[in-house]
Amino acid sequence: MRLAIVVPTFDEMAYLEPLLSALRREADWVVVSDGGSRDGTLALAAAAGVHLVEGGEGRGAQLDRGGRLARDLGADALLFVHADTWLPGGAGEAVVAALEGGHVGGGFFLRFDDDRPIFRLGGRLVNLRTRLTRLPLGDQAQFVRGDLFDELEGFRPWPILEDLDFAWRLRRRGRIALLDPPVVTAARRFVEQGVARTVATNWLIWILFGLGVSPQRLGGLYRKIR
Repeated sequence: MRLAIVVPTFDEMAYLEPLLSALRREADWVVVSDGGSRDGTLALAAAAGVHLVEGGEGRGAQLDRGGRLARDLGADALLFVHADTWLPGGAGEAVVAALEGGHVGGGFFLRFDDDRPIFRLGGRLVNLRTRLTRLPLGDQAQFVRGDLFDELEGFRPWPILEDLDFAWRLRRRGRIALLDPPVVTAARRFVEQGVARTVATNWLIWILFGLGVSPQRLGGLYRKIR
């Protein structure tokens, strides 16, 4: 199986250079899918020699564009990594092994890059939720077989919750792999906005989504709350 890693970006210059160097060791291709960066993100991606696709902002649309380019390049397996998330060593081989072993897709367990007790607890709660639901989300480096990505018609171009929607649709198609060691993801949003406020916002959005509120309306709510 040939693996492509897709990275959605929007003004991610601070994270991108060391990340791309690490990702190139894990995959056959790295694809940066940019949503209108105004900093040096595009220049860094070009200098790193990765594949680049540009378009409008919105992570769902970016993930979808990146996944489709990866399939055009010939990738049999797709791994989606946020720009502020670091994979463990050997992650590419682990993903391919899981897919070749009969899983349709999956994600990784998670820990935050902040070692304070509240973030250690947060990581444990995320991992417990993931074990119970088999729904790894976007900051857990979701992955999928390429042919199934095509069958599912990729990510929906939603402004929010595109990762949850994709995980739900993927889980219906077969076994979900949950991989360890964990990815390390930035706690920056929790630090900037406050842990309690961020968690409460997330739960409110999930509840409203479950009650039938559209992702488009929730995207507007999320921006206002932030």
